[in-house]
Amino acid sequence: MATGLNVSDFVRVDVSINPTAAPTRNFGASLVVGPSNVIDVGERLRPFTGLDQVAQTFGTSAPEYQSANLYFAQEPQPALLYIGRWAQTAAPGVLHGASLSTSQQLLSNFTGVTAGALRLTIDGTQRDITGINLSTALNLNAVANLVQTAIAAVASGVTVTWDAVLKRFNVQSGMTGAGSSVSYAGTPPSGTNLGPIMHLTSVDASTPVVGVAAESLVSCIATFADISNDWYSIQVATGTPPADADVIAAAVLVEGLNKSHTFGITTTNANVLDITNTTELASQLKALGLSKTFVQFSRNSPYAATSLFGRAATVDFQGSNTTITLAYKQEPGVVAESLSESQFQALLAKNVNVFTQVENGTAVLFPGKMINGDYFDERHGLDWFQNELQTAWYNLLYQTPTKVPQTDAGMDLLKAVAKKVCARAVDNGLIAPGLWTGPGFGSLKTGDTLSAGYYIYAPLVQSQSDADRAARKSVSFQIALKMAGAVHFVASAVLANR
Repeated sequence: MATGLNVSDFVRVDVSINPTAAPTRNFGASLVVGPSNVIDVGERLRPFTGLDQVAQTFGTSAPEYQSANLYFAQEPQPALLYIGRWAQTAAPGVLHGASLSTSQQLLSNFTGVTAGALRLTIDGTQRDITGINLSTALNLNAVANLVQTAIAAVASGVTVTWDAVLKRFNVQSGMTGAGSSVSYAGTPPSGTNLGPIMHLTSVDASTPVVGVAAESLVSCIATFADISNDWYSIQVATGTPPADADVIAAAVLVEGLNKSHTFGITTTNANVLDITNTTELASQLKALGLSKTFVQFSRNSPYAATSLFGRAATVDFQGSNTTITLAYKQEPGVVAESLSESQFQALLAKNVNVFTQVENGTAVLFPGKMINGDYFDERHGLDWFQNELQTAWYNLLYQTPTKVPQTDAGMDLLKAVAKKVCARAVDNGLIAPGLWTGPGFGSLKTGDTLSAGYYIYAPLVQSQSDADRAARKSVSFQIALKMAGAVHFVASAVLANR
């Protein structure tokens, strides 16, 4: 055993770890919102990494599944889809029991109960349910049915279900709206208390979800934008499509959200094929000049826009030569349209996308545009670039253990970070060397060649105003990006001579 003075009296070494960098957003995640009463208005949002998970949760006939099927059918396959609950109609209150362990799911825990009882407050009224005989149950679904039958005698419309995916019992009110609710299970006056056995008590059940009134589409999207920015694009999957006015209001909302998102809309209205018709949905959206909304026409696939974004969702902006154009891509599961030339030109004039047959036997998605005429890949890429640069600058400030000085040397640190982000945009194919045709700034002039594909200008710190310096602001950076673009049309002149 060593004795003597502590070594730190002579040599002191302190070790610290820099904080973990803030992550960038996922620009490959879509959110599909639908009305199916599977995800409640308390949970609101659930992630899925494959179609099999969606099928287990929603079945194969729900609109959410049909939309997800088109999303995950893409090659390569997207990695993540969020599905959210839209209270298109008033929603009921619900109590979710705790997830049961394997031993808690044993049927013998329930079949030994011949005089079970439950105390629940349903829609504000306390109900004592007694005489519940579970001895004949052959599985947990049967347990739920027997309990539901007993409750129906005192509170009509209440449903009790066994969720085989999440391994829990659910009790749902027969009413909808804000007055609809189901409390934790209490202690009944007599009988075997099923609350603890079904795990519906306050000890481990989830917080009861109170029902809500029907909400508009714009209110629904505003809610999701407030609770999560894990998704980038949003589409609607519902058997009863919202009115055009509601879709337009939602598109205007998405346009003005603080965080960048896109809104995908499928129109099945054949009036969009008429160039003279300017009152259908796509024409109204185009007239608003919305840069964050894309529209696809499909007669037979009401969720085709989900397939469109499903292809875009596979872009890895951290890779090399990975950015794509949506033109000429495939949409597995979407029926290709047979269009006349005039109908195709009407869609192009309205900036509406379509998966269409070509006379050479192929079918392609075209033109890959937002409703205002911008190309989707540029909107997608620039949203990524904005977030990548914002996050990179934030992480420089966040992870620097001292400070980024308000000097030219400090501005050089910020400039170096911006250069790395620009270089990544060159690597993934978003930007490329080319002729700058925009306005000049710094030493860049109109007509100059951007040999790197970008130019970053930062004025000297001494040019700052006293107010900006006192507020500890950086100088104002200006960055020129030359978009790489993509070839959509080929023209040539062929001369033959003999």
